Amino acid sequence: MKKALRLGGFLLVFVLALFTFSACSEDDEQAIGDTNPTEELDNIVETAQGNDALSSLVAALTTADLNDDSDLIGTLSGTGPFTVFAPTNEAFAALLGSLDGFDSLDDFDTEEERALLATILKYHVVAGVAAASTDLSNGQTIETVQGEDVTVTLVDDNVFIGDATDTDAEVLIPDVNASNGIVHVINKVLLPQEVIDALNPPVTETLVDIVVGTEALSLLEGAVIKAGLVDTLNGDGPFTVFAPTDDAFVALLDILGDNYSSLDDFDTEEEIDLLRNILLYHVIPAQVLEADLAAGDVPTAFTGNSISVIASGDTFVIGDASDVDANITDTDILASNGVAHTIDKVLLPQAALDFVATLQLKTIVEIAIETDDLSLLVDALQAANAGLVEALSGEGPFTVFAPTNHAFVDLLDILGDDYHSLSDFDTQEEIDLLIDILTYHVVPDIAAFSGDLTDGQQIQTLFGDKLGINLKNNTVHVVDATNDNATVVLPDVEASNGVIHVIDKVLLPQVALDFVASLQMKNIVEIAIETDDLSVLVDALIAANAGLVETLSGDGPFTVFAPTNQAFIDLLDALGDDFNSLSDFDTDAEVDLLVTILKYHVVAGTAAFSTDLSNGQQIPTFQGENVGINIKNHTIHIEDATDDNATVVLPDVEASNGVVHVINKVLLPQEALDALTPPTPNIVQLAQSVDDLSLLVDALIQADAGLVDVLSGDGPFTVFAPTNQAFADLLYALGDDFNSLEDFDTPEEKELLAKVLTYHVVSGAAVASGDISNHQRFDTVQGEALFAIFKHRRGKDELFIRDKTHVDAKVIGADNMASNGIVHVIDKVLLPQEVLDALH
Repeated sequence: MKKALRLGGFLLVFVLALFTFSACSEDDEQAIGDTNPTEELDNIVETAQGNDALSSLVAALTTADLNDDSDLIGTLSGTGPFTVFAPTNEAFAALLGSLDGFDSLDDFDTEEERALLATILKYHVVAGVAAASTDLSNGQTIETVQGEDVTVTLVDDNVFIGDATDTDAEVLIPDVNASNGIVHVINKVLLPQEVIDALNPPVTETLVDIVVGTEALSLLEGAVIKAGLVDTLNGDGPFTVFAPTDDAFVALLDILGDNYSSLDDFDTEEEIDLLRNILLYHVIPAQVLEADLAAGDVPTAFTGNSISVIASGDTFVIGDASDVDANITDTDILASNGVAHTIDKVLLPQAALDFVATLQLKTIVEIAIETDDLSLLVDALQAANAGLVEALSGEGPFTVFAPTNHAFVDLLDILGDDYHSLSDFDTQEEIDLLIDILTYHVVPDIAAFSGDLTDGQQIQTLFGDKLGINLKNNTVHVVDATNDNATVVLPDVEASNGVIHVIDKVLLPQVALDFVASLQMKNIVEIAIETDDLSVLVDALIAANAGLVETLSGDGPFTVFAPTNQAFIDLLDALGDDFNSLSDFDTDAEVDLLVTILKYHVVAGTAAFSTDLSNGQQIPTFQGENVGINIKNHTIHIEDATDDNATVVLPDVEASNGVVHVINKVLLPQEALDALTPPTPNIVQLAQSVDDLSLLVDALIQADAGLVDVLSGDGPFTVFAPTNQAFADLLYALGDDFNSLEDFDTPEEKELLAKVLTYHVVSGAAVASGDISNHQRFDTVQGEALFAIFKHRRGKDELFIRDKTHVDAKVIGADNMASNGIVHVIDKVLLPQEVLDALH
């Protein structure tokens, strides 16, 4: 477009016009009001045409009517009546001065622009009434031909007309009568909301769009994308962005040094976070136009960080955490979600300054390498070969307590003749120990300067154990697992990835002390061999031949509950005549049993001293089952699967690979008890094991009704089991067709046999003879009932079971316990009425 319709600053122009016009208002009033009351009145258009002060209004009407659909002059020359608020020439000049590209009314030269002019003019016309100033009241709203209202305000003797702007027009000359209405001359062109909206179309570009569309902000665009802030700055806002130019970003990269030649070099998570925070430091979470700027601190979107607006002459500069302020190079670049002001410097929060400072610092490893008195520490890091050199060259932050060379020499002296130099840490166990010692000197995730340390403080190390801090006479001492503290001889050696405190002693965690102590200790097997009262235990380990001697001579740690010789003798006595010595464990099954028993005395993976044990504690053993801890009267007892606990008669015999607690009993797991005591058979197994119940077993099978499976199930059942003789008597009573159970060979006969058998079974209870009362009823699985009958014979009560015949069955073998019930052996096959009916 050749020109843009914009209202930039028109309100200010109009206010100035008020003063300009007032200087000549008296002359204009005389010119406009100079009419002869005896002459016939002109219409509104003729009145305007006859007065030079309204020539711009006439020109405006003429220009608007160039459109085919406009006839404002014809309308205002018509019958009326009309009330017209007529802007002066100065008022039109003020309007044109506020519009870009409009120097005169001739510049309304398109149909669209003339239609806009017509809208403005219609807003000055009220149709159907000639309203004199005396007809107007304060606060009155009057609808115009354009459709929107104007508002009347009366102040003293002055009349003001309010439009859609914030500046009212003053009626300079009221009540100029015309033949078709009345004219009130005003000092401002009235603007309806429709025109304001047309002159100020809504901004649709977001702040991101503005940055992308501005060539001088291309590096800011790249930074916003890299920091992941596109969505943020495309959000609702409102935001104010101080936008650094490309030159500003180039200057920042120069400051950062050779490692930062472009924004692409912000490639670590830490660097991208820094870039994001720098950018957020340029964002105010509110819209602040140039006119709104005022000296003072302003919070930014980088939480906890403010920028300073600083007065500088007749403008402002922006201050950050550095000593160099940013100049504002352009202002009020409006966006749909805020406003941007360009600046000539990237604003830097304190976090950015701290980052720049670290770029000149060396890493912890580099400092150690350059320090002669830390050469043995460097050698130790390299000898450990555990990635510690790489770790302590990384980002950190770390706090390192760095022992001097003399501190390492002192450590080697403590370790004894086998350790003349760090190269003597040559086994994997020793290298692991060296790693533990070194990581005990490293505090991760913090750079703790001496000013950050407090007396009594406990600090978690990379190794896992804590170090203590002791402050005395303004000197920092470091407390390890020994009784000898280290003294910080050189504090606060700052590195790019942390801080070093040089100390005069190698710090030792408990694991190192344990290692030193273990150098003089024997292992568990060696202790057992040297202890006379554990000789049978040693024999057992050898007899088991299961690698237990080698295992318990290994690294461990182990906790062993070691039975005395007497404890093994007691076990052999309990096992009976077949076990007079350990050599009697001579079958594969018996050796396996011995291995199971011995493993039950070993806890792998921990050296549990008596102080580590608690009442009620359950401890998994090498065998797989738990042992329990029972502490009574300060004495420890060990619970196994039996009812007889073992007592610890000698606790805490420390070994190089664990601890031994001597006990007065061989512990037995459930697995061993099960092997020594076979499990209780179920009802079918019990019947199969009794010769005199073999026909009952045959009958269960012959019936082919699933009774074997049922009576092998969970139960509980009460079974009245007929003897072989009882079945023989039944077969005899049935006649020549039934010589054996195999003669029940038709489906009907098998079904009959099943009914006989289920009549002997009571489901849901295992009823012992002692719980049976006289005439007690039993509902059987077959459906009919049995009854218990007690008969007093030969001075005692005998139990009989009554069926549907006239002969009771006598219980001749009561209370045979099974895993799923109880069996009472009887001398007769019981017959229900259903079977009797079938047989007769």
